Amino acid sequence: MSAVDLAELRREFKSGKQALITGFMQARPTVTAAKTLLRQLARHVDAQLLQLWNDASMPEGACLLAVGGFGRGELFPYSDVDVLVLLPDEVEAHQPGAVKNGLEAFITACWDSGLEIGSSVRTLTECLTEAAGDVTVKTAMLEARLLAGPKTLFKQFERALQEAMDPKAFLRAKTLEKAQRHTKYEETPYSLEPNCKESPGGLRDLQLLIWIARAAGLGKTWPQLAAKGLITPFESRQLQRNEGLLTLIRARLHAVAGRREDRLVFDLQTAVAESFGYKASGGQRASEMLMRRYYWAAKAVSQLNQVLLLNLEERINGSQQAHLRPINPRFLERAGMLEVVDDELYEREPHAILETFLIYQQTPGIKGFSARTLRALYNARELMDAAWRRDPANRALFMQILQQKEGQTHAFRLMNQTSVLGRYLWVFRRIVGQMQHDLFHVYTVDQHILMVLRNVRRFFIPEHAHEYPFCSQLASQFERPHLLYIAALFHDVAKGRGGDHSDLGAVEARRFCRQHGLDKADTELVIFLVQHHLTLSRVAQKEDLSDPEVVQAFAKKMVDARHLTALYLLTVADIRGTSPKVWNAWKGKLLEDLYRLALRALGGAKPNFDADIEARKQEARQALALLSALPGTEEPLWKTLELSYFARHDAGDLAWHARALWRHIESPVPVVQARPSPIGEGLQVLVYAPDQPDLFARICGYFDGAGFNILDAKVHTTRNGYALDTFQVISPELDLDQRDLVPLVESKLSQILKEQGPLPEPRRGRLSRRVKSFPFTPRIALRPDEKAQRWLLSISTSDRAGLLYAIARVLARHRINLQLAKISTLGERVEDTFLVDGASLQQNKLQLQIESELLDAVSIPG
Repeated sequence: MSAVDLAELRREFKSGKQALITGFMQARPTVTAAKTLLRQLARHVDAQLLQLWNDASMPEGACLLAVGGFGRGELFPYSDVDVLVLLPDEVEAHQPGAVKNGLEAFITACWDSGLEIGSSVRTLTECLTEAAGDVTVKTAMLEARLLAGPKTLFKQFERALQEAMDPKAFLRAKTLEKAQRHTKYEETPYSLEPNCKESPGGLRDLQLLIWIARAAGLGKTWPQLAAKGLITPFESRQLQRNEGLLTLIRARLHAVAGRREDRLVFDLQTAVAESFGYKASGGQRASEMLMRRYYWAAKAVSQLNQVLLLNLEERINGSQQAHLRPINPRFLERAGMLEVVDDELYEREPHAILETFLIYQQTPGIKGFSARTLRALYNARELMDAAWRRDPANRALFMQILQQKEGQTHAFRLMNQTSVLGRYLWVFRRIVGQMQHDLFHVYTVDQHILMVLRNVRRFFIPEHAHEYPFCSQLASQFERPHLLYIAALFHDVAKGRGGDHSDLGAVEARRFCRQHGLDKADTELVIFLVQHHLTLSRVAQKEDLSDPEVVQAFAKKMVDARHLTALYLLTVADIRGTSPKVWNAWKGKLLEDLYRLALRALGGAKPNFDADIEARKQEARQALALLSALPGTEEPLWKTLELSYFARHDAGDLAWHARALWRHIESPVPVVQARPSPIGEGLQVLVYAPDQPDLFARICGYFDGAGFNILDAKVHTTRNGYALDTFQVISPELDLDQRDLVPLVESKLSQILKEQGPLPEPRRGRLSRRVKSFPFTPRIALRPDEKAQRWLLSISTSDRAGLLYAIARVLARHRINLQLAKISTLGERVEDTFLVDGASLQQNKLQLQIESELLDAVSIPG
C-alpha cells in the first residue's frame, strides 16, 4: 500500500472514530449507547485491520486474531488494540523470508494508518508454550476472535488451548493476581480517585469471573452462569446492571480525557459528571453525585464478585463436598468458611444477621463467609428495617460484636461490604461513598472511619506493639476498649451535613449510647471523644507548648487522665487514617509531648517554670559530660539567652547547641550545624548568625530550593544580637541517607547565608491535581496574644512549593520578627502558625497591608 493511500486511510480512520465518539457524547448517557459505541469501535478497527491484512501479502495459512479486550468485540475509545498473528507450525520452515517481510509490512502499515496496535507473532506450538508460562498471555488468548485467515487453524488453536487448560491452576493464578491487584489499590473501591477498570469493584473484577468460568467450561455470559446455578437470575441482572454502569462511566471518561484514562482523577470527575447531565445543587458538587453512583455500583460488584468467585471455587475445586461442621443450629463451617444452614435463615430469624458477624469473631479457623452466606446477606437487605434496628436483641448483638476480644476490624469491614453496617447504623449509611474535599483525606468518609477503627484496634494487639509502642503501652492499661471503637465509628459520621461535624456527631453518639444501654460515665466519655476528636491535634500543632498557660487550659478540658489517654489514642488513630502522607515522626512527637505535659498537669503538678528550666539545664550538663565536653562549655552560650529559649528546647537540644557554638559566640560568619533528627526522621538544622530582618527568609529559601520540607522552626534572638534558629526538616524528594545530607546542608546553607543581595523570587512549583481540582480558600488570621506583647499569625492554604519562603519574604519586608513557627502539613493543605512581633504590627493601616500581602503570597496563581 502506498504512503498516499495510508495517509488517506489514516484520515478516514481518525474521522470515523471521532464521529462515533462525538455521536456517543451527544446522545443520552445510557448503557445501551455505551455498549453500541464499544461494538462500533471494534468493527471500525476490524475493517481497517482486514484491509491492511489483505494488502500485506501475508504468508499462506496465517491467521489474524483479536485478543484481550479487543477479542471480546468491544473496544473502549482509547483502549489497546491487541492482535495475534497465528502461524501454522510448518510455515516458518517453508517460507521464512515471506513471513518476515509480510509481517513487517503489515505492522508498519497498521501504525502508519493510525492503528496503535500491540502485536505478537507465534506459531501454534509457541502459543501453547507461552500460555503455559504466563497466565496473562493465556488469559488474552482465552478471548481470541478470528479476524482473517483459515478457520481450521483457528479452531485447532481454540481446541489445543482448551485441552491445555487446567481450570484449578488457572483459578489459583487469577485469584492470586486479583489479590495482588487489590493490594495495589489499597483493598478498597472507595479511594477518592478510583481506577474504574482495575480497582476493587471495577470492571476487571467482573472480567475475572468470566475468564475463570470460560476456562472451566462453565459459561461466557451472566445468563449462562445463572443457567448453571452459579448465580441466581436476580444476581445475573444485578451484575449486568452494574457492569453496564461501570462500562458507561469508563467510556465517557475516555471520551472526556481524549486519551486512555481509567482513573477517575479529580481534574476529570466534574467534566465526566457534567457529561452525564449532573449539576451542582444543594451544596453538593456534580462530581460528588457521579462518584456516589460509582461507589454504590463498585460496592455491589465487590459483593457479587465474592459470591460468584466462591461458587466458582467450590465448583472447580469440588469443595462443595467438603465436610460440614455444625457451629450452632443456625451456622456451619465448611472448609474454613462460615455457612448458613439454609437460604431462608435470615428471613426466618432476622437476629441471625448480626449473629453472623459475632460467630465469625468467636469461631477459630473461620476465614470468611461462604457464597451461600454472602448471597443470603445480599438478599436480606430489605429485612433490615427500622423495627429490626430497634430490636433489643439486635442491639445486644451489636454491642457483643464491639466487646469481643478480637476480630472487630474484619467484622466491621465485612459488615460494611455486605451493607449490614449501613442498614443497622442508619446514620452511617449516609456517609457511605461520601467524598471529602479537604485536601488531606484520601478515602471516602466510611472508609476513613473504618481505617480509624482498625488503627485503634491495632493498639490493643500485642503483635502490632512495635508500630506505636507508646500507644500500645497506654492501650494495655485502658479498660473497656469498645468505647474507643464506638468513638471511632462516630467521630466523622456527621461529615457533609453542614455545621460542626464534631458537635453533630456527638448528638448521634449520645443517641447510640442511650439506645444501647451504656452507663452515664461511658456515655460521657464517648461523647467527649467525638466532640473533641480534633482538639489535641489542633493544640499540639498550632499552639506554643512551652507556654504553661496553654498546657493548663488544655488539661482543664481533658477532665481526667482517662479522658486524656482515650483522646490521645483516638487522635493518633485518626491522623494515621487520613492519608499515608499526613503522619510523620515530628507530628507524633508533638502529640506525645502535649499528652505528657497535660497528664502531669492533671496529676496535680503545679507549673514551676524555674524548677523545670533548672532540671532541663542540669540534664543538658550531664549529656555534655558524657560527650567529654569541658565543664562550663555551656556557659558562654547560655549567658546570652532568654528563658523562652530554655522553655522551647529539651535537654538534648541544649547540649547539642552548647557543644556546637561555645567557640563561636561572637562569630562574624554564620554557623550551620546539622544532624539526623533524634525523633528518627529527617534532619535537625541549627543556624547561628548575626541577626538581620531577612535571615529567616533566606534560610527558608534554601530549604525550598533544595527540596526540603520544614516541619518546625524555633527562632530566638540572643542578647548579643544573634539569631539562634533550629529547624526540623525532611527531604521526601532526595533519595539519600540522612547522614549523607548533613555535610551537604551545612556547606550549602552556610554559603547562601554569607551572600548578600536581594532575596530571590520564590519558585513556582507545579500544583498538584487535587489542589487544582479542589482549591482551598486561603485564610489569614493575625491577632494579639493574651498579654498583647506578641501576635499569633495563622495561615491556612493549599500547599505548594515555595509557600513558606513566600510568607517569610513578606515578614522580612516589613521587618517582623519571628519567634516561633509551627508548620503543619495536612496532605495538600497547610495550617501554619507563627508567633511574631514588630513595630509595624502596632499600626492598623500597616497591619492590613501585611495581611493583604500575605494573602497574595499564599494564594494559588491564577
